[in-house]
Amino acid sequence: MARAKNILKSVLTNPLHLISLIAIIFLGYTIVIPMWEIVSHTFTWHPEDLRANKGAIPGNLTLYHWAHVMYSDLSSSIFYKPLLNSFNIAVFVSFFSLLVGGGLAWLVTRTDLPFKKTFAFLAIIPYMLPSWIKSFAWLIVFKNDRVGGTQGMLQYVFGINPPDWVSYGFLPISIVLVGHYYTFFYLLIAVSLSSINSSLEETADILGASRFTILRKITFPLVLPAILSALILTFSKSMGTFGAAAFLGLPVKYFTIATMLYGSMKNRMISDAYVLSLILIIISSLTIYINQRAIGKRKSYATIGGKDSRKSLTPLGFWIAPSVILVFLFMFSAGIFPMLLLLWQTFMLQDGNYSLSNLTTHYWFGDSDFSIASGEVGILKSETILLGLKNSLTIAFVAASVAAVMGLIFGYVISKTRKTLSGKLVEQLSFMPYLIPGISFAAIYLSMFAQPKLLLPALYGTLALVILITIVKELPFATRSGTSTMLQISGELEEAAKLHGASWPRRFLNIIMPLSRKGLLSAFLLLFISAMKELDLIILLVTPKTSTLTTLTFRYAEKGYQQYANAVVIIIITLIMLTHFIATKYGKADLSKGIGG
Repeated sequence: MARAKNILKSVLTNPLHLISLIAIIFLGYTIVIPMWEIVSHTFTWHPEDLRANKGAIPGNLTLYHWAHVMYSDLSSSIFYKPLLNSFNIAVFVSFFSLLVGGGLAWLVTRTDLPFKKTFAFLAIIPYMLPSWIKSFAWLIVFKNDRVGGTQGMLQYVFGINPPDWVSYGFLPISIVLVGHYYTFFYLLIAVSLSSINSSLEETADILGASRFTILRKITFPLVLPAILSALILTFSKSMGTFGAAAFLGLPVKYFTIATMLYGSMKNRMISDAYVLSLILIIISSLTIYINQRAIGKRKSYATIGGKDSRKSLTPLGFWIAPSVILVFLFMFSAGIFPMLLLLWQTFMLQDGNYSLSNLTTHYWFGDSDFSIASGEVGILKSETILLGLKNSLTIAFVAASVAAVMGLIFGYVISKTRKTLSGKLVEQLSFMPYLIPGISFAAIYLSMFAQPKLLLPALYGTLALVILITIVKELPFATRSGTSTMLQISGELEEAAKLHGASWPRRFLNIIMPLSRKGLLSAFLLLFISAMKELDLIILLVTPKTSTLTTLTFRYAEKGYQQYANAVVIIIITLIMLTHFIATKYGKADLSKGIGG
């Protein structure tokens, strides 16, 4: 009893212990309890089950929901085919993102390719854009009038009517996602290649090793941890992606796990949706476990020493001009061209007519005209858009600010108590949201916060719920950034302030936060951009009063009002670019380090 009192006294009087305790309670409430809620839901009967099972007793344990998803007559349609589609997309996207991102990283870091700074900036533009907006650009070019109702640019200009498999389904979804996720490979591999001392490869060359042997024995093992990290990040995100799969798959009934989960929730098949959510979480967890096993001891390679790390660039020679042209064309098609296409379509009065006589400003400034889009006014006159803009900025700013500061605090705890149980617990719990695909996380929070829970009222239909889930979902990145920042700050200044009687809040505000300003701003920028373009995470949680710009885009696209959807996308892109410019110009934030760090 006395020992328990001493432990409690230590926890309450030592700021570090108290902060750790608060962090664990917060993470437990926002992550562990919701996970338990969804797991328990799939193993119990519920009142709505009485419609299909007269013998169901609400509250009793059952395996029915799992059996219905995995072993019933409907399993092929609701589980196995969507799972196979998701897996095929994830494998395709991971492989080709590796080829593209890895190739670009090598050209920029290890060759004499000109315009490197320009290409390095262009390479991260796709990350700043929502992954699903390229779906709209794809449809502008490749849509056919059999499924889309109107012709795309390819059919209008050249008279070529693309087959359905080119316009919709596996191929376009995969290509669109490759154009987004190659960024992860580029950033992580570029950082890894930049840290390799060229003398290692030169020594092997002098000793007679072939270029292939050097690549296989030296370069590849050194960058393998970066490749595997990017691979697992891309694979797990591609498995759970919703936006691109919805826009390019649902018109031809090409379902993935994420779109099937969304459909189950919309059709009030809650238990099926939760089973699908858990399966996605299990797949993500397994892929990360395999990643850690695959890296093994390789991640302990040391390539940076006290001596000057020389970088010998490979001369491209004859291939320098073709390489510049090829890289520029890819960057243009992956980042700039889709935006130009979307902007062009916002001025098209009739979809599918690409003549200059069809141009109009109605979708931006027009008054209500019931012959156009059921009387919708231009988006710059729309109160709905204004509300969505206000909600988006509120959610992004508050969530990014809070998550960045929480990440720094969690990083402080982890860096100071790394070898203790509390430090390890904070580190592991804060990483858990990374395992959960966005739409699955939304399903979990819908289950937990639809009704009053513990000390909180029902949060469904409020901005507070959307902000909360955004904060929690971004904690893995915020905490990683905060930990990296804290490990770079010497503890001597804080110790000196502590000896002079400064309290922990004062030390944190006056010493830690000023020293970590640049890292904090970079984390804020990364989180703000992520929140502004978020769709998967919030699509199930918003109501008409809490709609954001991204969810309004989805609703417009569902109704077939593509010009309005594209116009809203242009607003989102403009806000993201403007925020990035201000933060990097005046705050010296570095997005690329935030993504790759």
